[in-house]
Amino acid sequence: MLIKAEEPPQLEVELARTLLMLEKQEIGSEEYAKTLALVERLHKMISVKMPNDRRVSPDTMVSVVANLLGIILILRHEDVNVITSKATAFIPRLK
Repeated sequence: MLIKAEEPPQLEVELARTLLMLEKQEIGSEEYAKTLALVERLHKMISVKMPNDRRVSPDTMVSVVANLLGIILILRHEDVNVITSKATAFIPRLK
């Protein structure tokens, strides 16, 4: 089975292409200013899109760690003592 490398997003491809166009233009010209404005616009679009990718909020991480800690404490207590049915109510239900 052949695994393909992940292609860069279209906005990044357009930004790279625009930067190449910018290198070919004379600094201070009208075309340079227009292309530079386009580069800034593409960069803003990418920076707005990227922070949401593959990031977990700190609140979610705290919740996960607290739930795991509670489960571990209950399991450790079970090794020493018998857990009654009321103790299982401390384990949060999945939504």
